[in-house]
Amino acid sequence: MESKRKGGTALIALGLLLIAAALFLIGYNLFDEYRAGKTARRVLAMLREQAPIDAGIPEVSSPGKEVVPDYVRNPDMEMPTREVEGNDYIGILEIPSLELSLPVMSRWSYPKLKIAPCRYSGSAYEGNLTIVAHNYRTHFASVRDVPVGTRVLFTDVKGRIFAYEVAAIETVEANAVQEVVNAAWDLTLVTCTPGGQARVAVRCVKAG
Repeated sequence: MESKRKGGTALIALGLLLIAAALFLIGYNLFDEYRAGKTARRVLAMLREQAPIDAGIPEVSSPGKEVVPDYVRNPDMEMPTREVEGNDYIGILEIPSLELSLPVMSRWSYPKLKIAPCRYSGSAYEGNLTIVAHNYRTHFASVRDVPVGTRVLFTDVKGRIFAYEVAAIETVEANAVQEVVNAAWDLTLVTCTPGGQARVAVRCVKAG
């Protein structure tokens, strides 16, 4: 009888320990999400306060001819960046219907994703930009459910605006990298499903 009581007490203690660990993990994730949202808002404000790179400097043109932006003449050029708090950003992503505005880092890594969405590959100039972000409520959680036709805007650090519309939403396996990176789409926004079992790719085309 005594051994049964001890066994029962041990199981109760183990259960309480597991509950405490689960609560700690939930609390940590919520704090991580809150911190990410706060940081992204701060960076966004800094980017908006700063004048666009080369603001006021006209693009190269020939007499009597329409001005052609440099990225149109050289679409494979590197996207310019602006440094904020030690990280390089290529611009700002906006989805007006969600009241969502987020800075986008030039390069991705898991630590960087805890701060802001990141460019995974491609370029807005070449028409094959892929942006990844965590499914934080302050980042891409709401992006998974946007309807087709939703307007998406990307503004580079030179102040040039690229307009898109959501054309399709795909769910792919978590490790299906090649399916996510698809040059057939002008812009792809990628995040995880709840629990991280799969990836959601929001495919966008340039708006007319």
